Amino acid sequence: MILCIAEKPSVGREIAKVLGATTARQGYMEGNGYWVSWTFGHLCCLQEPHDYSPDWKQWRMECLPMLPPTFKLKVIDNEGIRKQFELLSDLIGRCEGIVNCGDAGQEGEVIQRWVMQKAGCKVPVQRLWISALTEEAIKDGFAHLYPAADFDNLYAAGSARAIGDWLLGMNATRGYTLKYGRPGQVLSIGRVQTPTLAILVERQKAIDRFVPKKYWELRTLYRGGLFVCEKGRIGTAEAAEALKERVGRFPLQIVKVTRKKGKEAPPRLFDLTLLQVECNKKFGFSAERTLQLIQSLYEKKLTTYPRVDTSFLPNELYGKAPGILQNLVPYATFVQPLLQQGKLPKRAKVFNDKKITDHHAIIPTGEWAAASGLSKDEKYVLDLVVRRFIAVFYPDCEFASTVVNAKVETGVGEVAGAASAADVAEETGAASAAAEKPQVYEFKATGKQILSEGWRVLFPAPAAKNGGAQADGATAETEAAPAEAEAADGADASDAAAEKENVLPEYKEGESGPHTPSVAAKQTQPPRYMSEGDLLRAMETAGKQVDDEELRDLMKENGIGRPSTRAAIIETLIKRQYIRKEKKRIVPTPLGMALIDIIPNELLKSAELTGQWEKKLKQISEGSYPVRDFMAELKQMVVEVTWQVMQAERKPLGGEGQA
Repeated sequence: MILCIAEKPSVGREIAKVLGATTARQGYMEGNGYWVSWTFGHLCCLQEPHDYSPDWKQWRMECLPMLPPTFKLKVIDNEGIRKQFELLSDLIGRCEGIVNCGDAGQEGEVIQRWVMQKAGCKVPVQRLWISALTEEAIKDGFAHLYPAADFDNLYAAGSARAIGDWLLGMNATRGYTLKYGRPGQVLSIGRVQTPTLAILVERQKAIDRFVPKKYWELRTLYRGGLFVCEKGRIGTAEAAEALKERVGRFPLQIVKVTRKKGKEAPPRLFDLTLLQVECNKKFGFSAERTLQLIQSLYEKKLTTYPRVDTSFLPNELYGKAPGILQNLVPYATFVQPLLQQGKLPKRAKVFNDKKITDHHAIIPTGEWAAASGLSKDEKYVLDLVVRRFIAVFYPDCEFASTVVNAKVETGVGEVAGAASAADVAEETGAASAAAEKPQVYEFKATGKQILSEGWRVLFPAPAAKNGGAQADGATAETEAAPAEAEAADGADASDAAAEKENVLPEYKEGESGPHTPSVAAKQTQPPRYMSEGDLLRAMETAGKQVDDEELRDLMKENGIGRPSTRAAIIETLIKRQYIRKEKKRIVPTPLGMALIDIIPNELLKSAELTGQWEKKLKQISEGSYPVRDFMAELKQMVVEVTWQVMQAERKPLGGEGQA
C-alpha cells in the first residue's frame, strides 16, 4: 500500500476521492492500493528546555544561554494528536512508500517531515506539489510526483527557522522576564514579533513627538478651475488675507497649458499579503480573518493555494486562462468581450517564470460549483480575486492629465496699508519697501480625465451601484466601501479629493481675466496611525514605506516573517497585550512601548536587520547559503542578547503580560 499524508482531514478526503480510496477507516481512507491519512497541522514540535536538561526546567539567569547540541522532536501533548500520530506511525511502518501531500510550502514540508522523522520512516518518499485542490490538479500532481530529496533545502530552511525561533525565543524571553518582569508576568521576545512591535512603537513615538502647526494657503477660482498658489504655506492669517486682497485686484493670466495622455496598467494579481492589505482597507478584515477566508476558498476548490508571496503566473498557465475565464459564469458580462476578441493579451508583469518559486499568484480555479454556498465574507474575498484575474487581460486605462500654469502680476502701490504690506513682505522674504514693487505670484491647476476605462470597468466607484455581474449576488465593491483614509502629514483628505476631481475647462495660453481668490486655513498633520494592512506592508518591506509595486516586489526577500505567519504574529502581539486595535488603527500598549525601550540589542528589534535573516533563510531554501553558517550567527546573537540582559540594571516593567 502507498500511504498519502495530507495536512488536514478535508484535504485528505479530497485526495482520497480522486485516488479511489473510498473506504472510510478510523483516521484514514483506504482503497485502490492507497491509504490516505492526515495530520492536524503540527503533530510534532521541538523538545522544550527541560526535555534536554533538568537544570533548564527552572527559569534561572545562570542557566542562560540554553544551547542544545542537537535538537530533538516530540509529539505534542494532546490526546487527539497522540492518537493520530500513533496511527500514522503504524501506517508508516507497514506501507511500501509514502506520498507527502502536505501543503506545498515551507511549513507544510516541516510538518510532514517531522512526523515521518519521529515515526522512523524507512520507506521511499515522494512529494505531491500542487497549487489547487481541483480534480484536474490532483490527478496531474500524482502523474508528476517529485522525489522527496528535491525539497531537502526547503525543509532545511523551515527546520532552521524553527530552531532559530526556539533559540532566540526561549533565551531572550527568559532573560528579559527574569530581569524586567513582575511576579507572574512573562515578557515574550521573538525573532519576528519583537521587530514588528518596534515598527508600531516607532510610529507611536513619531505621533507623540509631533507638534501641529497652523498655516494658510492661497487659492483662486478662475472660469470654474481651482488654482493653488505655488508660494506654499503662509504663516499667519493676516498675511494670507493681505495677500488675497492684493492678488484679487489684478487679473490671472494663463501662462502655459500642458496636456499629456497616459496609461495605467491593471493592478497586479494577489499574493497573500496584498490580499490581506486590500481586504483590511475595503472591508476591515484582520489579516487572520482574510487568511481564514482565502484558505476556505482554496479548500472549496474555488481559488488556488493562498500562502504565496508572488503576484506572477507561470507561462504554462496562459494556455489555461481562457478555460478559467469561460467558467466564471457570473462574470460573463466582463469575460465575453475578452473571449470574443480571440487571443488574450500576455503581459510580462503577469506571466513570468523567473518570478515563480514555490507557487504562483492567487487566482480563481474556474470551478464554480461550491460558490452558491459561500458566506457573505467569502463572497467578498472571492469577488476581489476574480476581478483581479479578469482585469489583467483588459486594456490599460487611458487618461489625459492637464497642468495649467498661471500667474498674477501685482502693481506698485497696490497694498492696502503699511501693516499689510509688511505682512506680505515678511511672508515673501522681501523688505517692506520691496513689497510696494511689482510682484509675480504663480498658480497651478491640475486635472485628470479618463478617456477609456479599460480594466477600471471591473472596479466601479464605491458610491456607484453597478449592475454588473457579481459573485453569486456579492457586491464587494459597492456594499462595503472602506472608511476614508486619515490625512497624511501636511495634507487635508477632503482638499486632496477635491483637487483630484478638479475638472478643468479649456484654457488658452495668454488669456487672462478676473478671478476669485480665497484663503484656506490648514494644519500640519502627524504621521498616520497604522492599520493592520499598513503593518503587513511594513513587515513585508522590513519597515520601509514603499508604495511602488515593483520596488515592493524587489524588497520582499528582506521582509520579516512569511506571508503565512504574519497574521499569526499580529494576533500573538495582541494576545500578549503588547498591541491593541482601536477601530481600524493598531497601536502599541504602554507595556509594548516599555518593552521596546528596555531592549538594548538593535538587531533584536530592527525590522531591517531581521529582514536580512529572512533573506538568508530564503537562500538556504535555494541551496545558496549553508545552514551551519546561519545557525552559527544565530547562536552568536543569542549569546550577545543574554549577556546584555545579564549586565543590565533590573527595573521591573509595569502593566500586565502573558505567555
